[in-house]
Amino acid sequence: MTETHSDRRTDQIREALEELIVEGQFADGDRLDEVSLAERFQVSRTPLREAFQALAASGLVELRLRRGAFVRFPALDEVVEMFEVMAEIEALCGRQAARRMTPEDQTSIESALLACEKACETGDTEGYYRANKDFHVAIYAAAGNRFLAGEAERLHRRLKPFRRLQLRVRGRMPESLREHRAIFDALVSGDAARAGEALRRHIAVQGDRFNDLAAGYRALGLRKRA
Repeated sequence: MTETHSDRRTDQIREALEELIVEGQFADGDRLDEVSLAERFQVSRTPLREAFQALAASGLVELRLRRGAFVRFPALDEVVEMFEVMAEIEALCGRQAARRMTPEDQTSIESALLACEKACETGDTEGYYRANKDFHVAIYAAAGNRFLAGEAERLHRRLKPFRRLQLRVRGRMPESLREHRAIFDALVSGDAARAGEALRRHIAVQGDRFNDLAAGYRALGLRKRA
């Protein structure tokens, strides 16, 4: 399906709102005012409401009947639980991809890896995040199971703000790139067990990474309101 200008505009607004929320410009529980945001982005309310729907699907916004859209950050333990599930789903994708990857799949994964390397060299966090998404989506496709790929992409979208938040931790981007290289090497060698474990470790938020994520929450004041 061809992406329309309207689709692209909706995506741009969604990404801009997501960025503002993750940066702490909106607190948990804040109402997103349609009038002021429509003026800010110079759009009608239609693409704005479509962006709200997309953010609601990711769990970052709650739509309340006749009241509007409200920022909703899940509790930290809920985010950690989602990361735990995501780690296992990605591990399964990695194991399947190591066995089923076609030459075309390998080219797609390698192309995304090279884009990650370029973004890391220039310190482009947003560029790295986009290339990172392509890297993981290419692995999902290489797994050769459309249902699994769909579930992986759905959870990837839901965790997007928090994965982006992690990339802002000092040293995380080059660390992530090293993990990507290890994943790629395992996939190319056809080592299913090593590919699965490398992906699981890459996604899991244990130890220092859990502390980094928790610190990011505290720094942005992302806490439940009474």
